[in-house]
Amino acid sequence: MSKGLPKRSEDYSLWYNELVKRADLAENSAVRGCMVIKPYGYSIWEKMQAQLDTMFKETGHTNAYFPLFIPKSFLSKEASHVEGFAKECAVVTHYRLKNAADGSGVIVDPEAKLEEELIVRPTSETVIWSTYKNWIQSYRDLPVLVNQWANVVRWEMRTRLFLRTTEFLWQEGHTAHATAGEAMAETEQMMQVYARFAEEYMALPVVRGKKTENERFAGAEETLCIEALMQDGKALQAGTSHFLGQNFAKAFEVKFATKEGGLDYVWGTSWGVSTRLMGALIMAHSDDNGLVLPPKLAPFQVVIVPIYRGEEELAMISVKAKELMLELKKAGISVKFDDRDTQKPGWKFAEYELKGVPVRIALGPRDLENNTVELARRDTLEKFSFELSEMPIAEKIKQLLEEIQNHIYQKALAFRKEKTTEVNSWEEFTRVLEEKTGFISAHWDGTSETEEKIKDLTKATIRCIPLDQKPEQGVCVFSGKPSAGRVLFAKAY
Repeated sequence: MSKGLPKRSEDYSLWYNELVKRADLAENSAVRGCMVIKPYGYSIWEKMQAQLDTMFKETGHTNAYFPLFIPKSFLSKEASHVEGFAKECAVVTHYRLKNAADGSGVIVDPEAKLEEELIVRPTSETVIWSTYKNWIQSYRDLPVLVNQWANVVRWEMRTRLFLRTTEFLWQEGHTAHATAGEAMAETEQMMQVYARFAEEYMALPVVRGKKTENERFAGAEETLCIEALMQDGKALQAGTSHFLGQNFAKAFEVKFATKEGGLDYVWGTSWGVSTRLMGALIMAHSDDNGLVLPPKLAPFQVVIVPIYRGEEELAMISVKAKELMLELKKAGISVKFDDRDTQKPGWKFAEYELKGVPVRIALGPRDLENNTVELARRDTLEKFSFELSEMPIAEKIKQLLEEIQNHIYQKALAFRKEKTTEVNSWEEFTRVLEEKTGFISAHWDGTSETEEKIKDLTKATIRCIPLDQKPEQGVCVFSGKPSAGRVLFAKAY
């Protein structure tokens, strides 16, 4: 097949959009701003979902499900929350259609107006905290450690597949605790869970940090985050975990009887990641030939492609291929045997390269004679012959998959290091931002005013205040005022 992808260096945005479509990950739907996640793309999301779900349950969380529709009055109870989401909300006002009297088509029945308008879920804090009021009566009911897998709707004007769509899939954890300390520990724990998932499974190095007051989640007292760097030098927020204080508990009167016999408001958290991780996975690792998938998240880790002429050769190769498949599957390696007779081997090689399958095994008549196979790595495009008598094929492939997973991570880490620049003047800041791109480590005076001015002038935002930030006296690159430490700036998705 002809991949025909644009080059990243010429048009990164077009390269991304074309790759998402040609690799069969997703496509635009009939509804503006929404996407269809195709089976191959959804298989990757399922692997992400399964691993994250396991990690959540290992930390004591259980899954539940809450309504898609939220009464408008709920959203109004927490002032900063409604302010943060008001412009993105989709609102249901009527519940029935009817044919127009003049025969012009189907219209909304004006008599079927809802008594209270409903918001289509942009996030679930309000509906969940209204429920927690009924669940929590005493300290014995705490902590509540709940997660839900769901879809949400945020009415976006500019959309891009996976990165920003009107409807997207995500998980959102919502927990309630007896003390501020327990809630903050939960916030930090879940940020670290996200970071471990990103680095160990997505092969994506991330910076752990906290958001500035301007960038915090609406209604939170503190927002922790993980930030990643894409190959075009832009940052992407890969996950957030929020310490909500008692804000939502007070808004919905969620109190508990303390051990001492008094009443107090509970302390809350919320945390989430979404199908935006799919965009991060694509943009952090892929190349001009197509996807490069870390083996731990690939829909299948190995593909076997037979090289043959005629049915007789295919039959002989198929016997050996099925032996190899059985051995690989027993070792927990996911494998596909592509014996389609509708496409030639070269076409299949290009297809699996485009789809990012980590390891390709080519098997022909000469391999049967020599007891060999040809192995190809997707990450380096290296091809080599492997003698099956050298070691068990499953052992060899396991080694190869581990090497690929580590190589992808190390390559992304080296890129981030090369694209992280320490600057000390405004002139240097603007030059690096435009010419080199990436993360800029710079002093900031700590004021929202300076943060907003930098954003207005350059479109760069403070991605985070790194958790490993070292105290360092300096002067703000923009205002010249005193600064106690460096923060990370970047242009972002």
